[in-house]
Amino acid sequence: MFKNSKAFSSFSVPNIQAAKEFYGQKLGLDVRETEEGLGLRLAGGGDVFLYPKPNHEPATFTVLNFRVDNIEQAVDQLSKLGIQFEHYDYPEIKTDEKGIHRNDGPKIAWFKDPAGNILSVIEGD
Repeated sequence: MFKNSKAFSSFSVPNIQAAKEFYGQKLGLDVRETEEGLGLRLAGGGDVFLYPKPNHEPATFTVLNFRVDNIEQAVDQLSKLGIQFEHYDYPEIKTDEKGIHRNDGPKIAWFKDPAGNILSVIEGD
């Protein structure tokens, strides 16, 4: 039924202008503001839609992952832009001083957007 239907992901934010600045200026994404919210164009042709929600509650899971060739460089560049990485010390997820999880699986580091939604950079294909 949906094999040829163009799908997109979406999540809420309480402040479209703060999201526009963060995703457009800090992360360097192609951002389009509409009457309904904010469209993000991702590499490879994917789309994400951010919609305003006054009673927004941040997602407690990762809503958007960015693949990078070198996680060290990505974390360093984002840190210079003022982005703070999450630090976890759970049995299954532990991060180092930079906020990078290096154990089982790919290297990954999590950070939040201004609305508190969790994003990540993840190394590899």
